[in-house]
Amino acid sequence: MTGGALRYAERRARLLERMQPGAVAVLATAPEIVRNGDSEYPYRHDSYFYYLSGFAEPESALVLVAASGETPARSVLFCREKNPEREIWDGYRHGPEAARTEFGFDGAHPIDDLDAQMGKLLANAPALYYALGHSAALDAQVSSWLQAVRAQGRSGITAPATLHHLLGILDEMRLLKDEGEIALMARAASIAGGAHARAMRFTRAGRFEYEIEAELLHEFRRHGAQFPAYTPIVASGVNACVLHYNQNNRQCREGELVLVDAGCEFDGYASDITRTWPVDGRFSAPQKALYELVLQAQHAALAAIVPGRPYSDVHEAAVQVLTAGMLDLGLLDKAKYGSADDAIADKAYQQFYMHGTGHWLGMDVHDVGPYRDVTLGTRPSRPLLAGMALTVEPGIYVRPAEGVPEQFWNIGIRIEDDVIVTDGGCRVLSGSAPKTVAEIEALMREHP
Repeated sequence: MTGGALRYAERRARLLERMQPGAVAVLATAPEIVRNGDSEYPYRHDSYFYYLSGFAEPESALVLVAASGETPARSVLFCREKNPEREIWDGYRHGPEAARTEFGFDGAHPIDDLDAQMGKLLANAPALYYALGHSAALDAQVSSWLQAVRAQGRSGITAPATLHHLLGILDEMRLLKDEGEIALMARAASIAGGAHARAMRFTRAGRFEYEIEAELLHEFRRHGAQFPAYTPIVASGVNACVLHYNQNNRQCREGELVLVDAGCEFDGYASDITRTWPVDGRFSAPQKALYELVLQAQHAALAAIVPGRPYSDVHEAAVQVLTAGMLDLGLLDKAKYGSADDAIADKAYQQFYMHGTGHWLGMDVHDVGPYRDVTLGTRPSRPLLAGMALTVEPGIYVRPAEGVPEQFWNIGIRIEDDVIVTDGGCRVLSGSAPKTVAEIEALMREHP
């Protein structure tokens, strides 16, 4: 078994230890999805399935059987059979036997045998773990398996008495990244950071947002990233005040900013970086004032990332700095609010900063795992732990409005980095993307 396969086997073993003795777990990968006619979208595996298997082929499922008494635990893969004719058209297939050997499973069968085999595997099992309520089709398939087992009741065979939601257990496992995962995320962040730098050098007045997007995508693929981690946002001028803008079809104009939110996926792990820069290479005084405020808020948020502190402290630290700055710059009325705390209590800052300061990051760009722990009483935000990965992305978005200084109208700024919680604080993975005003302006003076 290779080192990579061993890592996935260890994850399966950890899950099996959390299961009831003798219980069965089943998890299928993502289906192929038709784009139009007989063409599919580029295939991407299910993250949960890949986390436990490392197997990237479609039409696959994983079954785990927990140890019971002297019967050892087992992991069984179901996948496509070898088919030389289809491999001419679609490429290599492992087939069950090769997949079992290469990926370290205890057994492997053709995917077409799944229904018949589940009837055998579930016989007398005390419990079944699966993605409960995840899809109507899966629930129906599980129901058919259970009915098939119950039909053998006269022979003394029993069906699982309880059903457990498998994904909640996996969410907690995936929330803490191991060294291999962190290395992949660092690589994804490095590639994306270089892509942002390339896009900065390329940006000029008159170029279209989609031209900048093309530079990003070129750099992602050139360095081995398999996909963008999400649809890139390239938002110039007024578009930067639309949080999820992704039409990317406007022409950039002199004197504006362009906000670029773009990350890539490398070997199953995502990066997520946002930078904001001037189209003509130099920040105006109002742009610089807002940019420095957002950067200061990010510094405060990063300083709040300490093991044991609540996740919510990251957002609260950013809000405190942003709100004080909004008062100082005249975005919020000092005559109405005596202090930043008063403005925060009234949620006045939400006119210009209406989203959270980050999210979990990992195999999914908005990765799995709860942000709250209701057992913690009045402050249910869960504590940070070494190995957690998150983004830190404060921003400010100034739409034209009465009482808002006109010099700030239509300016949208966000700064986002990818971060790993460490024993002593945090490690920023995305430092290759220029971030300070001086760094950005110096880079943009370089020719493409």
